[in-house]
Amino acid sequence: QVRLVESGGGLVQSGGSLRLSCTASRSFFNVVGWYRQAPGKQRELVAIFSGDITEYRDSVLGRFTISRDNAKNTVYLQMNSLKPEDTAIYYCNMGGASGIWGQGTQVTVSS
Repeated sequence: QVRLVESGGGLVQSGGSLRLSCTASRSFFNVVGWYRQAPGKQRELVAIFSGDITEYRDSVLGRFTISRDNAKNTVYLQMNSLKPEDTAIYYCNMGGASGIWGQGTQVTVSS
């Protein structure tokens, strides 16, 4: 069974930075990336690789960067200039909405 393990969440002040990591128990599928879910809201795409193409939600463009190390089966999300509205549980995903999900890591941005 494929597992995704996230790390790197935490509490940070507005304007700060965090780097999330997600390590898979096997090589990545073609689609791998990050979603987030804030309290009372639907889960939403943050950043994703589809093959070699990257996609970001508009609100994180220029602040977040997704990258990966295929040799380590690890995908990263560098988050800079964090805002309180970025507060959410961040989930690693492989294979899209019907694919494999990690357990999530909490990111809290204080104002």
